[in-house]
Amino acid sequence: MELETKVLHNGYEKDIQGTMAVPIYQTTAYAFKSAEHASDLFSLQDLGNIYTRLNNPTTAVLEARLAEIEGGVAALATASGQAAIFNAVANLVEAGDNIIISDKIYGGSVTLFKHTMKRFGIEARVFTLDMPSSIEALIDGKTKAIFYESLSNPQIAVADIKAISDIASKHKIISICDNTVATPILVNPIAHGCDIVVHSCSKYISGQGLALGGAIIERDGLSAFFKGNPRYTHFTQADESYQGLIYTDLPVPPFTLRARLALLRDIGATPSPFNSWSLIQSLETLSLRMKKHSDNALEVARFLAAHPKVFNLNYPGLADNVYNKLSRQYFKDDLSSGLISFEVDTKEIAWKILDSAKLFSIVVNIGDSKSIITHPSSTTHQQIPLDEQIKIGITPGLIRLSIGLENAQDLIKDLKVALER
Repeated sequence: MELETKVLHNGYEKDIQGTMAVPIYQTTAYAFKSAEHASDLFSLQDLGNIYTRLNNPTTAVLEARLAEIEGGVAALATASGQAAIFNAVANLVEAGDNIIISDKIYGGSVTLFKHTMKRFGIEARVFTLDMPSSIEALIDGKTKAIFYESLSNPQIAVADIKAISDIASKHKIISICDNTVATPILVNPIAHGCDIVVHSCSKYISGQGLALGGAIIERDGLSAFFKGNPRYTHFTQADESYQGLIYTDLPVPPFTLRARLALLRDIGATPSPFNSWSLIQSLETLSLRMKKHSDNALEVARFLAAHPKVFNLNYPGLADNVYNKLSRQYFKDDLSSGLISFEVDTKEIAWKILDSAKLFSIVVNIGDSKSIITHPSSTTHQQIPLDEQIKIGITPGLIRLSIGLENAQDLIKDLKVALER
């Protein structure tokens, strides 16, 4: 089946009522058939629903569809994209370990890794996304993950996924790619060697800003990867918190299984069944929306490229963009998503443009059906010191656009007025 079919059908067999739409199983708990059945479920002798903090039938459909369209073997849904990122990394590390992160990632991820997880004894080391070879000098025996974004927010930089994956594989380290901006419609990092993909489903997958959600997807073969790998002995040794369970001994993908049993169980960043249902509906139109977002963004980018007040325009769909070659290598159908960023001379001019736009709302979300305009330096990346912002391409004059599904010419007219007011 092709991707457009998978998002409509995968993971759901019509229930006893024959419902075409996936039902919302809005329940916290489930009745067991007997005391023995309850015991078998908790000991994993039988697989089934235990408690919605761990699993839920509606959420299971979302997980199955996301795994399928990303080319993975299993997925774990979480309450938000940040929860997905945290759980993916927390599933690998312990105090004293380090992770290697790209210099071009979302501001919230920077804060999570460099401040919050630092308090847990986890060090974040930064590599240059445009130079994957810079990763190798940062690796040591305590390195547990390499984290990057396939299409960065807000620099709109395209990662060389295969180059990063090859380095991770060489050193037997798990690579984690945040594929939120590109979505599985445009890029499948697993197909290029990535181990784990994470998403903020609140963005393009939701598409209307209606539901928070996140997801972790793992590739096939991680049981074999973990066996004999001294970096990840907690996957191959008995888990005392789960009656001596050894994750790689089970015929189930181990990464998401451990994240479910050890992290969702203990931390509880679980999606509500209603949000899972909402995201399932949105997935059905994702392929159509990503094409429209991308087509609109290309038109807007061409307009901005010719405007005298705009410089350092970032959109990989433009032939002269520094990331165009990588975009053509990894992105499907010459589509480049709906994010654009560009610079103007000063923060004051940037703020004036934000305040002058009418169709563009000043919002820090992305991927909405309605167009959005943001000043990253004073919002999404405000926690990062200004000198550090500039090093990673977040200048005081940088503006980020999330291009929606409106008529592209209407968006261009709105920006023209805002730029020239």
